[in-house]
Amino acid sequence: MDKCITCGQELHPERAKKYNYCMSAECQDKNAKSLTMVAVGVNKAAEQYLILDERTKEELASGKYHDQRRQLFGRPGPSQAAGAPPVLTRKAQSPSGATARKVTRQPWSRSQQKLALLYNEQGLRPEEIAEKLGLSTYLVTQIILNTRSRGKL
Repeated sequence: MDKCITCGQELHPERAKKYNYCMSAECQDKNAKSLTMVAVGVNKAAEQYLILDERTKEELASGKYHDQRRQLFGRPGPSQAAGAPPVLTRKAQSPSGATARKVTRQPWSRSQQKLALLYNEQGLRPEEIAEKLGLSTYLVTQIILNTRSRGKL
């Protein structure tokens, strides 16, 4: 019978088929390896989850998993100049009652937004994201809240 590589306790035969350590907390802490997962939008009804390895990072960067509902990943669309930051449009009421659009620029770049959202989906806190991107925690929080309020996160 197989034994745990950490404590020497006998392993259940079914567990020994996949693992060489037992279920005790000490052995789990020492031997279990975590995987980083990323959710990729596939369609309206489902998302696909992938293990975030080098190949998946390259595919994400190339725009392979572009989610058309969010329009936050991949290459910029034809309506937006490459490298130009996205604009947020707000409806403003004119004195006559007509609705006009007021265009304001966001104080972050599209690539900063993409990275901040990717890190956020991986579970990083705004402070950690801000440190990685060289932005303020406030600005990272604004990126995330702005995206959520537009229903894109």
